[in-house]
Amino acid sequence: MGPDIGLQLPCRLPPSRLVALARDAEHAGFDEVWIVEDCFYAGGVATAASVLAATERVVVGIGILPTVVRNAAFTAMELAALADLHPRRLIAGLGHGMRDWMRQVGAAPASPLTALAEHLDAVRALLAGETVTVQGRYVRLDGVRLEFPPEAVPPVLAGVRGPKSLEVSGRHADGTLLAEPASPAYITAARRAIAEGHTDPRRPHRLAAYTWFHVGEDLDEARDALRPAIAAAVTDPAWAAHLEPLGYAGQARELADLPEEERAGALPDAWIDELAVVGTPRDCAARIGELYRAGADAVVLLPGPDTAGQLARAGADLLPLLRS
Repeated sequence: MGPDIGLQLPCRLPPSRLVALARDAEHAGFDEVWIVEDCFYAGGVATAASVLAATERVVVGIGILPTVVRNAAFTAMELAALADLHPRRLIAGLGHGMRDWMRQVGAAPASPLTALAEHLDAVRALLAGETVTVQGRYVRLDGVRLEFPPEAVPPVLAGVRGPKSLEVSGRHADGTLLAEPASPAYITAARRAIAEGHTDPRRPHRLAAYTWFHVGEDLDEARDALRPAIAAAVTDPAWAAHLEPLGYAGQARELADLPEEERAGALPDAWIDELAVVGTPRDCAARIGELYRAGADAVVLLPGPDTAGQLARAGADLLPLLRS
């Protein structure tokens, strides 16, 4: 027994490449593939629809759709269509969206927590076939009911990171999607914050975690493949919530004071080992086990630049080891 294993499809690639990668991931034995809707790459719903149509078994997660750029009823309509066409193969992810991007498109709410809670409640109710009337601060619906609610209702996860948002996820979502880096310490802390809002033990709450990933023959080579991406993230204040449970936040600020070209070289090896699934296949399998024991129901691997090569290597060497 262990977590479901997913692969994050990189938004930096055009949709046609993502569809091919998704087919390869399904063939390699991954349980899930995840679509990222970042500004201003391919749309999450259209890409998910294409990936679902091009595959047969793999579950497709959308991680995430920024709630405030879509009307909740139309979000539910899109998700319902996908879930009806591809039963039990969709996981919907909703979140705040990156604040700077939301400002850039004129959709930054005064209260992100309220906006997220209202959208989660409305979308989940509509997908469940309910008639929804609500006059909220951000969601206003008058007797709205989907004509084609899906028979198999997809879970709706909140893609969030900070304690207050995690509590909202616990109260209003079916699960949580954690962005990378997801260390065992961060997953444990996130589970505690989610529990503040998740008060019904009869309602399961699924936690999926993105994590950087590189498998290789040599630990140092594997670390170096991820070093630039990790250095860039840990020096961004937006990722502070991921580092605080490890006690790294202060050191990350010191790292950020270095010239940009020096940061990757100054990143301690121990940080990479803590913040990623990295090393030999056995190293990676052991780390995934630690993430599972910390509370991750799904571990979603985020490779470095060589996505196709790492996908193949994971399918050949890592997934069989996890399932043996």
